[in-house]
Amino acid sequence: MQDDARAITIEEYNPQWPRIFCDLACRIRNAMGPAAIRIDHIGSTSVPGLAAKPIIDIQISVASFEPIDPYLRPLEQLGFEHRDKNPELTKRYFKEPRGVDARTHIHVRLAGSFSEQLNLLFRDYMRCHADDARAYAELKRRLAQEYRGDRPGYTEAKDAFIWDILRRADRWAADTGWHPGPSDA
Repeated sequence: MQDDARAITIEEYNPQWPRIFCDLACRIRNAMGPAAIRIDHIGSTSVPGLAAKPIIDIQISVASFEPIDPYLRPLEQLGFEHRDKNPELTKRYFKEPRGVDARTHIHVRLAGSFSEQLNLLFRDYMRCHADDARAYAELKRRLAQEYRGDRPGYTEAKDAFIWDILRRADRWAADTGWHPGPSDA
C-alpha cells in the first residue's frame, strides 16, 4: 500500500508560481546581497503553462562554494535547511523546513558552470517550445500515476525524455545563439 503523503502530485500550471518565486527571490537577494550573482526560477514551475509538482525550484549562482558562510547563513536565517548529505556534488542543496507545506528547493551552483547553464538552457528551451512542454506534462502525469510514491523510479523514468529535450535544446541554442539572459531576480 502506497503512502498518500509520499504520492507524486502533478498539478496544472499555477499562475501564482512566478509570484511566489519573485517573493522568495527578493528575500534571498536582500539576505545574500552580492554573494548571489544570479537568482533564477528553474524547474517545471518556471515554464508558463507546464503542469508540475508544486515545488518552486530556485537556482542561486555563486562565485565559489567555499567559504560556505556567504550563502549558508543567509539561507538558514530565511528558514531553509541545508541538506549537506546531497550526493550531487555540482550544487549545494537547501529545502524548506520539515513540516512546511509550501515546497521550495534551492540549488546553489557555481556561476558559469555546466550544471548552472544546463538548467537555464532546459528552462529557456521549454519556455519557447510549447509542444515539447505539453509532451513533458503528459509524460509526468502518466509517470506520476505509474510510480505513485516511488520518487526515484519516477525521476529515472523521465531521463530519456529529458536527455532528448536537452539534445534538441543544444541544437536550438547553437542555431539561435542562445545565452542566458539576465537573472530572474
